[in-house]
Amino acid sequence: MVLRALVLPLLLVPAAALADGAGVCHTVSVNLQPQAATTLMLDEPPQIVAWVEKADGTYVDTIYITAQTGRFGMGNRPGRYDFEGGPMWPYGRRISTFPVWAHRHGKTFDVVEFQNAPADPRDCFTIGGGSGADYMQCGENNLSHPFNESSKEQHYCQPLQQNETKWRTAVDSMTCATAAFTDKGKFTQAVPAGAPETLYPPRTDVARTNNDSPSVSTYKQVNPFDAVSQATPREGEEASLSWAFPQNLAQGDYVMWIEVSKAFDLNSTYNEISYPPAKGIIYNEYGIPYLGQPSLVYKLPFTVDLTDHTVGTAQYAGYGDPLGKDGNIRAPDATIDSSTPGSGASRLQIMTDGNRVRLTSHVELDSTPPADPSDLQALDVGPGSVMLGFTAPGDDGTVGMVQRYDVRYLVGEPITADNWDSAWPSTVTITPVPAGQMQQLQVTGLLPATDYYIGVRATDNCFNASGVASLKVTTAAAKVGEVDWCFVATAAYGSLMANDVEMLRHFRDSVLQRTVLGELAVETYYTFGPAAASVISQSELLRETARDALRPVVATVRRLSF
Repeated sequence: MVLRALVLPLLLVPAAALADGAGVCHTVSVNLQPQAATTLMLDEPPQIVAWVEKADGTYVDTIYITAQTGRFGMGNRPGRYDFEGGPMWPYGRRISTFPVWAHRHGKTFDVVEFQNAPADPRDCFTIGGGSGADYMQCGENNLSHPFNESSKEQHYCQPLQQNETKWRTAVDSMTCATAAFTDKGKFTQAVPAGAPETLYPPRTDVARTNNDSPSVSTYKQVNPFDAVSQATPREGEEASLSWAFPQNLAQGDYVMWIEVSKAFDLNSTYNEISYPPAKGIIYNEYGIPYLGQPSLVYKLPFTVDLTDHTVGTAQYAGYGDPLGKDGNIRAPDATIDSSTPGSGASRLQIMTDGNRVRLTSHVELDSTPPADPSDLQALDVGPGSVMLGFTAPGDDGTVGMVQRYDVRYLVGEPITADNWDSAWPSTVTITPVPAGQMQQLQVTGLLPATDYYIGVRATDNCFNASGVASLKVTTAAAKVGEVDWCFVATAAYGSLMANDVEMLRHFRDSVLQRTVLGELAVETYYTFGPAAASVISQSELLRETARDALRPVVATVRRLSF
């Protein structure tokens, strides 16, 4: 590997500031540039993941993953891994996408399968080998599903036959020519003992509808990589991936790994002959072969200390298993194309500095916290959500742009710096704007006709925090005739988005309200439930007691739902 290093001394730093570590932080950035292909059968954008390990190989953190895998669940969706594929393809587990990363992050997930997968394990068969690649296939040959098992798709397109003209539209725009409906799947339930697991997370971009399995409501909660999922960098444009070095990590030597995968990247070694697609199924006329050259990994050792460092390389360190069976790195060899733009070793372009990937670790002295968010106001108040607006503070007081915001709320009690840690965190996603501009955010999952105190705190890239800006908001009353709240369960769990609350709501709507006795129970609950919820929601002790009381109910409903 060709490794270039540049060390920039940090000048004029007071010794006392370095000794106690106050206001010292580090940021790590990675620069790369995907290269457009000119001769590939189908130029689908590359998939990229970047993660950090200690010098001894201990996994530390994933700093970036392209949204197709991290958010849209491309590695863990219904269907055989050896289905043929296409652009924005909805089915088939791409278990060969990031095999090195997948075997190093240390997490496992239940496999997502089609809703109509047979319950009898004798109808299932296993494909693959090695930890994380043994997938039990149960009724996974189907690309067409009943309407009552499918819902409108916001991301993936419908499967296309090889001769359909819609292919070009999907390739050029990465969007669907017509609206599609897909089976969002369910977590495997066929084999309770020793059920299969995968090293890839499920998708997080969908909300459950009446035609979806209750499993869909839990996809987001079990996926830890959604927070670092971002759009794929544009081909031909240099992109920068940034990571705030955690305060609890010691300075020292680390390794940044970047894994780059690309579907339909076939050559004379890796193609439909050496890795044939599924045979003997009725949907062979859909899609084209996608299993080609394996993922490539780049290795960048770097140091975090009191100086700035830049390292880069133009040479990949090796490649992963073509079928994702293990996490071993194979040494570079002639089976990987090195001359075709956008293919093999040229998936990443050589940048102006001669590197395909470049890393910079930067030290910063910053003990100035952001100013407090100002002019906090409610722009729109609904029965279950509040749209807030405020004037954005800066990174240093009122200068620059903050790194992130933390949003929390309490019921019936003002939120302050003293009780901040006990307040309920909101999962709102916020893209910061420059200081002085109007910042907006929406807090969801709230109860109707309830007094909330909502607090906002800004943090810079050195983890300096602003003071708490807070606001009292009373949510609107539920609309007349609208019956959409599990009052007690929501008060106990703190949010409508909690997994168990979503499941109880589904059981209420799909089972209880379809029987006379069930409807009577629901009406009684809605007569007395709100009053009980208003008391429970104000006390963590009562909320914990309510959760304990609900556990046997939740367990029973979970068994019935699945």
